[in-house]
Amino acid sequence: MTDLEVAKNVTLKHISQIAEIFGIQQNHIEMYGNYKAKLPLHLIDKTKAQNSNLILVSAISPTPAGEGKTTMSIGLSEGLNRLQKKTTVVLREPSLGPIFGIKGGATGGGYSQVLPMEDINLHFTGDFSAIEKAHNLLAAVIDNNIQSKTNSLHIDPRTIGWKRVVDMNDRALRRIIVGLGGTTSGVPRETGFDITAASEIMAILCLAENLTDLKMRLGNIFIGYTYDKKPIYAKDLKAEGAMTVLLKDAIKPNLVQTIEGNPAIIHGGPFANIAQGTNSVIATLMGMTHSNYTVTEAGFGFDLGAEKFFDIKCQSAGLKPKAVVLTTTIRALKYHGGADLKALTVPNLDALEKGIPNLEKHLENIEKFNVAPIIAINKFATDTDAEIKVIMDFAASKGIKVALADVWGKGGEGALDLAKQVVEMVENNTSNFKPLYQWEASITDKIATIATEIYGAEHVDYNSKAKADLRKITNLGLDHLPVCIAKTQKSLSDNPKLLGRPKDFIITVREIEIAAGAGFLIPITGDIMRMPGLPTHPASEGMDINEDGEIIGLF
Repeated sequence: MTDLEVAKNVTLKHISQIAEIFGIQQNHIEMYGNYKAKLPLHLIDKTKAQNSNLILVSAISPTPAGEGKTTMSIGLSEGLNRLQKKTTVVLREPSLGPIFGIKGGATGGGYSQVLPMEDINLHFTGDFSAIEKAHNLLAAVIDNNIQSKTNSLHIDPRTIGWKRVVDMNDRALRRIIVGLGGTTSGVPRETGFDITAASEIMAILCLAENLTDLKMRLGNIFIGYTYDKKPIYAKDLKAEGAMTVLLKDAIKPNLVQTIEGNPAIIHGGPFANIAQGTNSVIATLMGMTHSNYTVTEAGFGFDLGAEKFFDIKCQSAGLKPKAVVLTTTIRALKYHGGADLKALTVPNLDALEKGIPNLEKHLENIEKFNVAPIIAINKFATDTDAEIKVIMDFAASKGIKVALADVWGKGGEGALDLAKQVVEMVENNTSNFKPLYQWEASITDKIATIATEIYGAEHVDYNSKAKADLRKITNLGLDHLPVCIAKTQKSLSDNPKLLGRPKDFIITVREIEIAAGAGFLIPITGDIMRMPGLPTHPASEGMDINEDGEIIGLF
């Protein structure tokens, strides 16, 4: 059965029933139809949240299709609930760009899904739309101020880094000219579009702890400079109040359900190769307030989403994860061992063994944070017993817990062994989280620490633009901020062609963007872009809707 066929055979619980399981009365939720609801922020209790066991699901370096972290997160939460451990899974919201492009949705799969999957993957409760509108409001205010003759801050258009955003893969919008059409239509300048998930406002929403904090962070967005070199922030344009108004509902986490009828919170969706790659602090704290166990995930491999989860989100919000589940697939290990992308379903013990160093490096990285890892083998139908044994034997040789998890085919039942090992690890108190670096360290030291210890680089080079950015950041007094390195997800290095566990490579930082509102700096490495393009045959070609309103070809 397809994911959609599996989902359609499930009888959904009314969202009030899910809230009751969650320990919340119906009159305390804001309903969006029968199967979705917003959770007001007053339902968060930080004291209760401290008693919840936070479990992070990460992964080894993925294949282009991804290795199933979301599916594993959902399946693990179902398994923990089957063990009578009150558990909530907390996830990111999907972006429309990948859905209509090549990657598809982000609601899990098979018997480990969050529902209603069609709603979640499309417009959901309008959070992305609100973020897009708030972002573009600031862009409009900036251009309006440049145009004004009576209310001008004398912003130098050449220094503006704030683009516009749209939640769609559209390469034609990467670089554009605005302000054409004469003197009444604005001042012509070069700018462009990013995808909404890449917006700094997305990152801000996911790190803010309440409306007051959200408004302060929005006001701190760095815009550029005046002609006399004075820095300009969104608060100088008096934009933060109106932007917060647009985000007044988007800041509230969304309550839905898993395929087995347990609570799931989905909120925020920053990409991990260009931002922090995790759901909102608010959503995580909401889950932890009402659950004994809270399962969450971080985008791409451990080197990207998980490092940022630990060094940015956990330090910012005071979170201390109890375990890391490292999602591992036989196909990804074969890929990193040199097997052709089109032959990953073919048994290949030689390529599998050559790919093991990638798994080994990610395990070493987890232990740098003083958190215990568990290898979760995400089972595919094409996996052989001999291939599974290779990973099992490797884990045994390292003394690391490992579980075979068939979460796609069996849901919570297929995650019971994994769930039992997670509980054992938590109850034995084997983790004592510590960050990789302190925010007070110099920018270059923070970048070097991540590049050498997590990626395995020999050292870091900076081109002339990056060196100029370092001076600018220091002059602005922002060098105390953590770093959120933008890097390819396809390799531990900044070169997507270096698979496995590359060594003796150099990380090159070509520029450093300032996300003062979000509260971090973004060193850009390799060929990273913030506006993806559609493939030759986008997934949208196969989508339709019939007269009964049934969506066809979405998954």
